[in-house]
Amino acid sequence: GPGAAPPPSADTLSVGQDRAVGRALRAAVGLGLVPYLPPGVGQRPGPPAPPPAPPASRGARLHAATAALAELTEHPALGGPLLARHLGLLLAGLCLLGCRPHRGVCFFQGVSEAERARCREALRHILDRVYQPLAVRELLVLQGRPKQVPKTKPALVRAPAWLRRLCGQLLSERLMRPNGVQAVVRGIMEGTGAGGTGAEAAAVDWRKCDTVAKILASCPQQCLSLEDYYRLVCPQILDLLHIQDKLTARQFQRVATTTLLTMAKEHPQLAEKHLLQPMLAPLLRCSETAGTGWCLTLLPVLLLGSLQSVLGVVFSLYSFAKQNVSYLRSPCQEILLWFLEKSEREVSLAVLEGFAGLNSSVRALHPRCRFCVGSEGGATVAVEEAISDEDEALYQKVSSEQCHVENLVELLSHCQKSGLAGDFFIRCLKALTQVAAEDEAASNSAVVPGGSLLELEQYHAEQRRKLLVLQLVATLCESVSDTVFTDVAQVEEFVAATLQRACVSPARGPGAAAEVQTLTMAMGLVAAMLGGAVQLQSSDFAVLKRLVPLLEELTRTYPEPLTQELAADLRIAICTHGAFSPGTVGAAADGVLGKKLGKGAQSPAGIPGEAPSPRGGRTPPRHGRSSPSPAPAGLRELLVSAYDPQPPSRAAALRHLSSLIMQRDPEALRLQEKLLQVFLENVQHEDAFVYLSAIQGVALLSSEYPERILPVLLARYRDPAQGMEDTAAAITRMKLGEVLMRVTQALGDMVFKYREPLVQAFLRGARDPDSALRASSLSNLGELCQRLGFQLGSIVQEVTSCLTAVAKTDPKAEVRRAAVHVVVLLLRGLSEKATKVLQDVLLDLYRLLKHVVVAEPDGATVLHAQLALEELDTALEKKIVVLP
Repeated sequence: GPGAAPPPSADTLSVGQDRAVGRALRAAVGLGLVPYLPPGVGQRPGPPAPPPAPPASRGARLHAATAALAELTEHPALGGPLLARHLGLLLAGLCLLGCRPHRGVCFFQGVSEAERARCREALRHILDRVYQPLAVRELLVLQGRPKQVPKTKPALVRAPAWLRRLCGQLLSERLMRPNGVQAVVRGIMEGTGAGGTGAEAAAVDWRKCDTVAKILASCPQQCLSLEDYYRLVCPQILDLLHIQDKLTARQFQRVATTTLLTMAKEHPQLAEKHLLQPMLAPLLRCSETAGTGWCLTLLPVLLLGSLQSVLGVVFSLYSFAKQNVSYLRSPCQEILLWFLEKSEREVSLAVLEGFAGLNSSVRALHPRCRFCVGSEGGATVAVEEAISDEDEALYQKVSSEQCHVENLVELLSHCQKSGLAGDFFIRCLKALTQVAAEDEAASNSAVVPGGSLLELEQYHAEQRRKLLVLQLVATLCESVSDTVFTDVAQVEEFVAATLQRACVSPARGPGAAAEVQTLTMAMGLVAAMLGGAVQLQSSDFAVLKRLVPLLEELTRTYPEPLTQELAADLRIAICTHGAFSPGTVGAAADGVLGKKLGKGAQSPAGIPGEAPSPRGGRTPPRHGRSSPSPAPAGLRELLVSAYDPQPPSRAAALRHLSSLIMQRDPEALRLQEKLLQVFLENVQHEDAFVYLSAIQGVALLSSEYPERILPVLLARYRDPAQGMEDTAAAITRMKLGEVLMRVTQALGDMVFKYREPLVQAFLRGARDPDSALRASSLSNLGELCQRLGFQLGSIVQEVTSCLTAVAKTDPKAEVRRAAVHVVVLLLRGLSEKATKVLQDVLLDLYRLLKHVVVAEPDGATVLHAQLALEELDTALEKKIVVLP
C-alpha cells in the first residue's frame, strides 16, 4: 500500500542471514588467520589457538585468507560485520604480510613482493575508510602494553618491536589527519565510559586523561616542524572544549585542559601563540587595545599574563551577567577570583584598581562595544554608534562606573579570608588621604587650570579619579565590615591610613559621612583589640605603637571633642599595653563589637558579639568587663543612648535593646510601644549600622507581638511621616518593607493570617511615584508569594492585574523587569498547579508575556518573559498529558 515501508535493498541481510554470516566470518578468521599469526601479533585473550600450520606453507595460506577477507571488506553487506568484529586480526595479518622485516625467508615462501605491496596498500585503504576511533583503538590493542603485567592470565606475549614501531607510525598518521585529535581521544576514551553509562566514572580517571594529553603534546617523528604540528593540532584541541554531548564533554574538556597545560609547560611560546591567544581572541577583540605577544618561560606566569590581557572584558561581562539572568556569572566570577588569588598581591591590587577605573592596568571594554542578552542565557557583543547627546553619554558613563564599583565590592566580599579585601580597602583609604591633601593644597593656592587643551584634559581626568576614589571608599564603607582585616598589622595599617586622612582633612564636604563612619570603625577596632577581643602579644603592641603619633596629632587637631578624648585614651591604653584602659575605650569597643549585646545579637560591623581572633579562635576579654541585665534605670539609659549623636553608641544601644527583647526582659516588654517608637525613628537614620540595628529590633518586636505591631508597620508603610520629602519617604518605606519581609520570615505559617493586608501594602507600593520603591515593592511581593507557598486565594486576580499594568505601562525598565520576574516566580512556584490556581487569569498572563516578548525594549525583561513562557508551556504540557 502507499503507507508501507520501502522494500530493502538486495544486499540487506535478514536476522538469520546476519547470524549465519557472523558464524562464517568467525570460522574464516579462526581457521584462516589465527593459526598463522606468530606470538605477539594480534594475540587476544581467550581459548587457545589451533595448532600452527607447517612453516613452509604458513605465509601463503595467511596471504590467501587475508587477501580474501580484504576483498570482502568492499562488499556493502559483508564488509560492515567483518570490520566491526574482526578488524584487529585483519590488520594484524596485513601488517605481518606487508611490513614485517625480512629476517627469515621461511615465512614469506610463496608470497611475492607485489603481493606484499598490495597488502600494504590494503592496510592503508582499510585504515582510511574505517571509523577512525575504531582504527585507533585496534591499533593500540595491536601495539600492546609497554610492559607486561605479571598477573595477566593467560599471559600475553609482548608485541615485537617492528609491530610496535609500525603501530606508532600508523597512529601518528591518524592524529595528523583532519579531525585526528578527536579520533585519537575517542579511540582511547570510548569503551571506558565515554558516551555510555560509565562516563562519570571514566571522567575521574585522571591517569587516562594524562596519557591522552601526553600523546597529543608530543610531536610525532613524521612531522618535520614542531610549529607545523602545533599549527595543525592546537585548533583541534580547542575544538574539544566545545563538544555538546554532555556524556563526553567532561572527559574531552579534561583532556583539552591537561593537554594545554602540558604544552604550555614544554613549549610556552608556541602554546601562547597557537592555544592561548586564539582562545582569548573574542575577548581581546572587545578591548580598547589590541593584544601583543610576549615570551614567557614559566607556566603560572604564562597563564596569568595571558589572562590579565582580557580581565577588563571579563569583569565587564561579569557586571553584565550580574544585572541579567545568565549562566556566565559563575564562570566569570571563578576566573576573576582565581586570578586575584593566584597573582602576586601588588598585581591583584593594581588589577582591582583597574576594574574601578583608577588606573590602566587592565584593558577595558571598548567604548563602542556593549554586551547584549544572547541565546540560552549567554551574551553577545554589539558595536554601537557613539552617543551624540552629551547628557545621555555622561549619564551612561556615570551609571557604568557606579555599576562597576558595586560589582567590584561584591567581588571583594569573596576575598576577605585571603586579606585581599582588607589590603584594597587600605589602599583606597591612602588614595583618599592623598586626594584630601591635594584638595587642601589646591584650596590654599587657588590655582586655576591652565588654558591649554592638554592641561584642561589632565585636570578633568584628575578630578574624575578623585571622584572615583571617593565613590569607592563610600561604597566600601557601606558594604564591607571590619572582618575584612585578617591580622593586627593589617588593622594597624587601616587605622593609620584613616587617622592620617582625619588629621589632614577633618570630615567635611561630600564625603563627610563616609569619613566619619570609617573613623569611628577604625578607632573602635583598636579599642576592641585593647579590650580583649584579641589576645595581644608584645609584638602586637609594638605594631600598635606606630599609631601613637597619629593619635596624639588627632587629639590636638580634630574639631570634635569626643573624638579627641577617645584618641587620647587610646594612646594611653597602647602605651601602657592595656594596663590602664579608660571608660571611653570600653564604650568604643562595645560600639564596634557589641560585646554587651548577648550571644544572639550582632554588632554594627556585622560580626558576633565577640570578635574572632585574627590568629583563629576566640579569646575571653582580658579585663573581665561584665554588664548584668539592666535595672529600669539602665533601660532608661539605653533609651537615651538610642538618640546619641555618635552612630556607634546609638547602634550599640539599639542592639542591646534588641537583645533584651530576645531574652524577654519583663521591663523591656512592658515598654514595647516606647521601644517600637524608638526603633521606627532610628529606621530613618542615614547610617547603615544604626538603621539595620533598628530594623532588627522592629522585626523582633513584631515577631513577639504581631497583632499589635504589624498594623502599625503597615500603616507607616502606606503613609510615612507627614512633612517628609518624597525621596526620604521612599527610602523609609523601603526600609519598612525590609522589616515586613523579616517579620513574615519570623512568623512562618502564621503569615497566612496577615496575607491580604501585606499583599495590599506591596501592591500600593508598586504604584508609588518613586521608581526604586516600586521595584522594591514588587520584589517584596514576589518574596511574600514564596513565603505563602503561592497560595494567594481570592486576591490572585488583583495581583495579576497590577503586574500586567506595571509590565505594560511603567516607564522604568527595572520596574517592568521586577513585575515580569514576579510572574516567573508565580509560574515556577506553582508548577503543575498553575493551570488550576491561575485558571481565571492564565490567558491574561499569557497575553502579557507575549506582549513583553514582542514590544519590550529591555533585554533582561524579555528574557524573564521568555523564561515565564517556558514555565507556562511546561505546565500546560503536563496538564494535557494527564487529560483522559
